[in-house]
Amino acid sequence: RFLDRSEIAQDDHPLSLGKTSEWNQFAEYSEIIEQVDRDVKRTHPDMHFFCGDSSFAKSNQDSLRNILIIFAKLNAGIRYVQGMNEILAPLFFVFRNDPDYKNSNFAEADSFFCFVELLSGLRDNFCQKLDNSAVGIRGTLSKLMQLLKKYDGELQHHLEITTEVNPQFYAFRWITLLLTQEFNFADTIHIWDTLLSDPDGPQETLLRICCAMLILVRKRLLAGDFTSNLKLLQSYPPTNIGHLLYVANKLQ
Repeated sequence: RFLDRSEIAQDDHPLSLGKTSEWNQFAEYSEIIEQVDRDVKRTHPDMHFFCGDSSFAKSNQDSLRNILIIFAKLNAGIRYVQGMNEILAPLFFVFRNDPDYKNSNFAEADSFFCFVELLSGLRDNFCQKLDNSAVGIRGTLSKLMQLLKKYDGELQHHLEITTEVNPQFYAFRWITLLLTQEFNFADTIHIWDTLLSDPDGPQETLLRICCAMLILVRKRLLAGDFTSNLKLLQSYPPTNIGHLLYVANKLQ
């Protein structure tokens, strides 16, 4: 919206860095919008649903953009963090492809509210101020290693102590992006069916799945060094998702 002169304080000006400065807020949100635009255009470039010159793809991109910008505006504590588009994409895809046409018309609104609900239980992983706390991303990574130590102490020791492969090098992306970058889109939807069906929220189930991912490639990890193990975990090999979820379920 355009600013009215009466709304601008005398000491406010375009170069002001004050938190209450209308100019500064405008600049910050302009940066967020630019980042969202870049990320939305990069969302699943291999899928015509999200990418391409068709009016359908452009409409879907517009919906993703609207949701992410409104979320950033309403959540000043974390705003928009790069990669949130990847978390939103499966939700919107499912709602937009609802076989009931009447429901699919509300895909944008339904996706927004589900995205807000999902992020409400994961927001601490995106809050930079909490990175080093027990509830921040490093605390979550520590929980993953504790879980691995409980079920496979030999593998945990080899990864963390012998080869010094810090979980932040690979599991940071696994956890913050809910495994959306580790598997193809269909497998991601399969995994999310399990993640989102947990009445206590996805966090603990996510950690069990991540732990199971490590256990399933333990033989290669135990035989590997820092370089080979890091390469393996940053580009996780194709796997049977049903078996992965079965192993994860056994870790309760």
